[in-house]
Amino acid sequence: MRKSTLLAALAAGLLASAAMPAQAAFFNRIATFPVALNTPDIEAEENSAEIITATEDGMTLVYSNAVLGGIGFIDITDPANPQAGGFVELDGGPTSVSVIGGKALVSVDTTDDFTAPTGYLAVVDIAIMEVEGTCDLGGQPDAIAKNADGSLIAISMENQRDEDLNDGVIPQLPSGNVTFLDVADGTPDCGSLRVTELAGLADVAGDDAEPEYTDFNSANELVVTLQENNHIVIISGDTGEVIIHFPAGSTDLSGIDTEEDGQLSFTGSQEARLREPDAVQWLDDDRLVIANEGDYEGGSRGFTIFNKDGTELYESGVSMEYIAAQLGHYPEGRSDAKGVEPEGMEVGFWDDETLIFVNQERSSLVAVYRDTGGEPEYLQSMPSGVGPEGALAIPSRNLYVTANETDLSADGLAPAHVMIFERQDVDAPDYPQIMSAMNDDGTPIGWVALSGLVADADEAGKLYAVNDSFLSIMPTIYTIDATQTPAMITEATLVTRDGAAAEALDLEGITLDGEGGFWLASEGRTDREIPHMLYRVDADGAIVEEVSLPDSLLANEIRFGSEGISPLGEGDDMVLWIAIQREWGDDEAGMTKLVSYKPSTGEWGAVNYPLETPAEGAWVGLSEITIHGDYAYIVERDNQIAANAQLKKLYRVPVAELAGAEIGGELPVVTKEEVRDFIPDLLELNGYVLDKVEGFAIDADGIGWVVTDNDGVDDSSGETNFWSIGAVE
Repeated sequence: MRKSTLLAALAAGLLASAAMPAQAAFFNRIATFPVALNTPDIEAEENSAEIITATEDGMTLVYSNAVLGGIGFIDITDPANPQAGGFVELDGGPTSVSVIGGKALVSVDTTDDFTAPTGYLAVVDIAIMEVEGTCDLGGQPDAIAKNADGSLIAISMENQRDEDLNDGVIPQLPSGNVTFLDVADGTPDCGSLRVTELAGLADVAGDDAEPEYTDFNSANELVVTLQENNHIVIISGDTGEVIIHFPAGSTDLSGIDTEEDGQLSFTGSQEARLREPDAVQWLDDDRLVIANEGDYEGGSRGFTIFNKDGTELYESGVSMEYIAAQLGHYPEGRSDAKGVEPEGMEVGFWDDETLIFVNQERSSLVAVYRDTGGEPEYLQSMPSGVGPEGALAIPSRNLYVTANETDLSADGLAPAHVMIFERQDVDAPDYPQIMSAMNDDGTPIGWVALSGLVADADEAGKLYAVNDSFLSIMPTIYTIDATQTPAMITEATLVTRDGAAAEALDLEGITLDGEGGFWLASEGRTDREIPHMLYRVDADGAIVEEVSLPDSLLANEIRFGSEGISPLGEGDDMVLWIAIQREWGDDEAGMTKLVSYKPSTGEWGAVNYPLETPAEGAWVGLSEITIHGDYAYIVERDNQIAANAQLKKLYRVPVAELAGAEIGGELPVVTKEEVRDFIPDLLELNGYVLDKVEGFAIDADGIGWVVTDNDGVDDSSGETNFWSIGAVE
């Protein structure tokens, strides 16, 4: 077995794109398709895209949508401009789809009673988009695989357990099996159905086999994962006989985050962690690779390569966890369970290269590796919507496609998307735009939810950011080197009170204090006992001064408070200006405050700032304030995402108008001028428009920098955009 243990080398691997010679090959996202476009006439709060495949010419994508009970089609004749191709409704929930010739073969679950599972195979004529026939499968199906010449399909009949019964403990009969059917001209012969029983093979609940994923090699051998049973089975497609079977085994994980506790702490361990693989793919006729998602009692957070005789060849260990953390995608809310949760997987064959794609459900990343025959070479990670499930490589068109099953549109968040990536001859991938370095101990500098930004006074390209309350016991100031590509978080400074991590902070703004430290603005949420405060910290992050917002302001407080802070003047003449996100109780509709505080005297004041009118069902507020030269630059945005996003802009207000009046009295209204619309910038990576443009800073050379807040990878894609708008005049 070869196991990657040089964790410190991960940073170098992630930065390889910057060091690679010109004309290296990387995947970049070229299109994002919201699957709701395929179902405009179906009233539903949610949509989904799960398993995905393509027609044999690679021009049309076909995906399963269990939420709406059907399959969708996407025309990718021009992959950079995908078009809705229609939807075929089915009687039940599709679990998988495969294409042979002009037919889409769809496994459909119709189970009402876990003890009596049912399902069928639907045959859909792609040209006319109609179901032309069905085969009863006699149980609950999961994945479909076709062999190399399309003459045989295999369906894993999971007959899944009831997770609400006895806490989901297995065995729960009936057991699962693999069902084979012969195929001619794309149409399966229902009369050829034959079953390979899998009960009695595994050491874990062996009498209740729960097969999950399947894949054929060119020798007509089918590999099957029994996820809950932590077992792998290889079956002859010619005879249906089990050739060999072996446990998926376990691995010892150390230096991982194991507690959902509001911090990223890579100090925990999980010994003898069962792999419990979901997806499996052949690398060649002798080697296979599994994605160790876990479901029952395990999940080892990585992927493993086996010889088909059961010999373990490579184990990725904690490496994918660390990469996700460096990219700001680590799902802290899953620390106590399965971490990044590798689930879907694909192997693509590009000329003389074999590439491994590992979809990570919880980090919403796809990690890409080159097969070397030994330890795989990490190439890059791609951002992929929320919850990438389906994985499809189309080497003939230089494409990789993900189907993202999670739809959060009912909560005003991102809907389900299919994302298309193209392998391009470029010197570096477009993503990430920002990442972190490794600590001296070989663990990553973990980060999420960058919510405020300020530039160093003297060093061009040096910035500082803070995170918000998602990491509730890890308030941090991050040092960023933006002269690198991608920008690099080089240091993390914990904000402390009396030597311990400061509690009850929701940091949304940061600025220099002129004395080597910082002023921080904490938004405050009284319903969560987080006060509306300003904090001055020294260079080591220790709080040296705490200032509450004045009673005259707090008397009309709501939760949407301080979102940015910036100084005007120096020394005893310094006045801090704080952007209040939205209207408070004493504000007119469409008007919020810019609040001033003079540290040398303790004086408070305010002016009114006119907000743009939001679209129906949305709100508009401020995210940042940065004073530079004769203007205060202010980020204003709506709370909408993807196609609903209308307003993500930078405005400026003349400094001459920043003359704070007494809070509680009549306030002057400042005038504003639009500087930049950020929506075109947010579409540069060909994803959907992210919600939260939260940080803006102007560095010592007058270059403007922007960062988005990824909401801590909690009900979000985890994607962070970080870019420059060039010189700010």
